Amino acid sequence: MNLHQFRFVQEAVRRNLNLTEAAKALHTSQPGVSKAIIELEDELGVEIFTRHGKRIKRLTEPGQHVLRSIEIIMREVNNLKRIGEQFSAQDSGTLSIATTHTQARYVLPGPVAKLRQIYPKVSVSLHQGSPAQVAQMLLDDVADIGIATESLTQYDDLVTLPCYDWQHVLVLPFAHPLLEKERISLEDLAQVPLITYHPSFTGRTRIDQAFGLRQLKPHIVLEAIDSDVIKTYVKLGMGVGIVAEMAMQGEERNPDLMARPAGHLFGQNVTRVAFKRGAYLRQFVLRFAELLSDRLSRDLIMKAMQGHGHDYDL
Repeated sequence: MNLHQFRFVQEAVRRNLNLTEAAKALHTSQPGVSKAIIELEDELGVEIFTRHGKRIKRLTEPGQHVLRSIEIIMREVNNLKRIGEQFSAQDSGTLSIATTHTQARYVLPGPVAKLRQIYPKVSVSLHQGSPAQVAQMLLDDVADIGIATESLTQYDDLVTLPCYDWQHVLVLPFAHPLLEKERISLEDLAQVPLITYHPSFTGRTRIDQAFGLRQLKPHIVLEAIDSDVIKTYVKLGMGVGIVAEMAMQGEERNPDLMARPAGHLFGQNVTRVAFKRGAYLRQFVLRFAELLSDRLSRDLIMKAMQGHGHDYDL
């Protein structure tokens, strides 16, 4: 057995058992992938996949155990590569970050700039996506560190730690009638058109829950994943915006937009950092995490990665 066979099995599962797509992803031929998997099955003495003709249909029960072992082996192979990179060039490499647009746009510029000052030979690769995509990029070894508010705690193969907490703010066009109220309520918001995030982004779950608990149905006229897009449509007078508070940094002198805190309406949100369980973390990855928040230290991260303790909530 060899690593090529392990990669073929792993990629076949990732590609929903489509060997043609798996072969394309691995830059090889479909017959070659099929032959290698059969040879591995013969060597192990078990069928990894059930087949209908020449097509594989599903993982067998022993195949599920084989896949788990393969994932551990491939993870450790990646760790060996990282260890080699770490000690052959300790101050250089690529930091790969998976995150959402809001984090990339408003939170990361400062820490990324500081990291580049400390490690000028380290390049940074930003991968933006939904929280679920952020988690998947970590699981697929595309990213070293993930940063998001939703979803990350739902994956057993990720180690997550709280980074910072934040609240939503209301964004209103200048002279909007609600600005005359000393304290805006959910009932007030239910009477006006709203512009906010797509349901899978930036604390939208808390917004929906708050209205639901009061048995109110918000009139959401536009959803977006980009805070700047939300603010643009608020300026056009389409509705009241609900955005993350960091998205209003630098808008204090904007004559077209007014912000009001909404923590009393939607509660506090926690943005978390995540790492793939068992991954080897290079020194500049740990340093970057420390730059993100004073709540994070390399000692805390390494204890979490090693499974010491079980409660890392704020």
